[in-house]
Amino acid sequence: MTTVTNFVAAANEAEVRGDGRGRVRSIKQTIHDRIAAQIYAPGARMPSERQLCTEFDVSRVTLHEILLRLEAEGLIYREDRRGWFVSPPRFIYNPQARGHFAQAVIEQGRVPSTQVIDKRIVAATSRVAGLLDLPSNAELACVRRVRSIDGRPVLYVEHYFQPNVFPNLFERDLSGSMTEIYRDVYDFHYGRMTYQITPTAVSGPAAAALRVADGSPALLVTRVHHARDREIKDCDFEYWRHDAVLVQVSVAAD
Repeated sequence: MTTVTNFVAAANEAEVRGDGRGRVRSIKQTIHDRIAAQIYAPGARMPSERQLCTEFDVSRVTLHEILLRLEAEGLIYREDRRGWFVSPPRFIYNPQARGHFAQAVIEQGRVPSTQVIDKRIVAATSRVAGLLDLPSNAELACVRRVRSIDGRPVLYVEHYFQPNVFPNLFERDLSGSMTEIYRDVYDFHYGRMTYQITPTAVSGPAAAALRVADGSPALLVTRVHHARDREIKDCDFEYWRHDAVLVQVSVAAD
C-alpha cells in the first residue's frame, strides 16, 4: 500500500515538474472542448475540484494548474468560496462612448443591475484631491456601488464629487445613471473626460463586492469628468474584474 501511495505521489509530482505535460494539455483540452460545446454552459458553475480530480485521476495541484491556465485564457473564473464558473462573453467597454453602463450592457444583449453599497461624506485623500484640484481633506461626497451583468458582479465603483454642487443627491435613487441625474435634475453636463487605465490588485471592500480573494488582479479605470461650462470636476475609480471586460476603441482614419 505504501509503495502504491508513493508511486501516485511521484507521478503527480512528475506532472507538476513537466514530465506529464502531455497529460496536462490533454485534460485542459478536454475541459476546453466541453466549454466550447456548452456541456459546461456560460455562467454555470463548474464541477468541484474534488470531482474533477477524481474524474481525471490527477492531483489537486495539477488540476489547479490546469484551471489557472483556463482562467488566464478567460474561459473560466473563480468566485471566492463559491468555486469555478464558465465565463460568459466579456463586456465590451468603449471609453469614448458617452452612454452609461446599463445602456451599454443592454445594447450587448445582457442584463445590468446596480447595488448601492453606501453613500457618505468623506475627507478627500491626497489622490482624489489631486485629481479634482482640491485641498487635501476637502469635504467630498462618496458613493460606492457594485455593478453586475447577468447577476455576476463585474465592477466596483467609488464616485467622488463636491456635495454643494448636487444638493440632496443622496436622497435620490443612485442605482441607475448618475450622469442622467446630473443632467435631468441639476442641469449639469459633462464636457471633457480624462481616462487612466492600469492593472491593479483588489482587496477589502472591492474584493468582497466582486467576490474575489484579496490580491486578485483587476483593471482600474480612473475617470475624471470636467463640467462643460464650469471649473468643476468629479471622479470615479472603477475596479473591473479583469476576466469580465474587453476595452475596445475604434479610431477613424484621417
